[in-house]
Amino acid sequence: MKTYDILIIGGGAAGFFTAINIVEKNPKVKIAILERGKEVLEKVRISGGGRCNVTHAQFIPNELAKNYPRGEKELRGPFHQFASGDTIEWFEKHGVELKIENDGRMFPVTDSSYTIIDCFLSATQKLGIEVLKGRSVQSIFKSEKHWKIDTQSETFACQKLIVATGSNPKVWQLMETLGHSVVSPVPSLFTFNIKDVRIKDLPGVSADVSVTVKDSKLKSVGPLLITHWGMSGPAILKLSAWGARELFDKKYQFQIAVNWLKDYTATEVEEQLRELKLEHAKKTVAKKSPFELVQRLWESIVLAAGIGPETKWADLSKTQIQKLALELTQATFQVNGKSTFKEEFVTAGGIDLKEINFKTMQSKLHDDLYFAGEILNIDAITGGFNFQNAWTGGFILADHIYS
Repeated sequence: MKTYDILIIGGGAAGFFTAINIVEKNPKVKIAILERGKEVLEKVRISGGGRCNVTHAQFIPNELAKNYPRGEKELRGPFHQFASGDTIEWFEKHGVELKIENDGRMFPVTDSSYTIIDCFLSATQKLGIEVLKGRSVQSIFKSEKHWKIDTQSETFACQKLIVATGSNPKVWQLMETLGHSVVSPVPSLFTFNIKDVRIKDLPGVSADVSVTVKDSKLKSVGPLLITHWGMSGPAILKLSAWGARELFDKKYQFQIAVNWLKDYTATEVEEQLRELKLEHAKKTVAKKSPFELVQRLWESIVLAAGIGPETKWADLSKTQIQKLALELTQATFQVNGKSTFKEEFVTAGGIDLKEINFKTMQSKLHDDLYFAGEILNIDAITGGFNFQNAWTGGFILADHIYS
């Protein structure tokens, strides 16, 4: 049996960050990371299209916490201890410079996730942290003196156990055997499958919109992207995150209303259209969009309102103006299913947050048992926020494990 002071189950972002911070604060600690797969840091590698979206340029803790459909309340305190600004400083100290993009997402200046992976692997090597791959945990047992962990190939013992396995159903089951409650997982961060003649020929077209789920309080504002299979983009992904459980209950069959003009009501748009009818009487309605919409999208909306491609503004009837206003501000689409957003599958669900002390990241049920990252029932919208949760939890854990 191999014995350690600390064992970390999970060779992902949270596991590595936690291990590095623990040993930097406690250099004599004997620590190992157990990873079930052949490779470590796989999610880091594919994040952000291979660039690794490290964090987000939101520096006010309470505002940062608002990006977490599950975990907002619990993360406010931790973010006052370690938030996005601290992440930037930490990586700079470890030789990685980050940059801010226009939408607030932050990446290494190299635009390569391997910069983050190399940083972590280099640090673990330098600090003497053992990284043991191909160690799939089969059972976890708590004795009076230590934790005993059985893998397929060998048995380990440790004084303190940290679980950072992300959305791993097998480990959730092991936590349930220890008495922890697991909130059942459902998908989060997904795109909407929509087959509709209005968007059939518009893949790649985007617009700044507001979207609501009908018969629901779910609403989102931001860029929407039309795809070959339906709709994606930040507005849709935010809806999927905030509505993860509700949309699961609907079996991903529901209707959305899209306001292509975001802030305008149908009444306000009707008024604008009547003015346009007078101003552009002799011009063709479909020929040029009077709003900030891609021309192809405008043409599709005009057609959907029952207005012919050669119709002049002067010839618009009252009914056509009303229909056009509705298509612009309340276009209804039927959603039939979902698709995973790229390779970045995020799950809503995990260890019940009531069972965690967020001042230390320790289990309230067992001494010397800690959690970090997505194994907890915490998830965020897209944009670097899920990684920020991993960094924050790992830092706080490291700060308190021997205090």
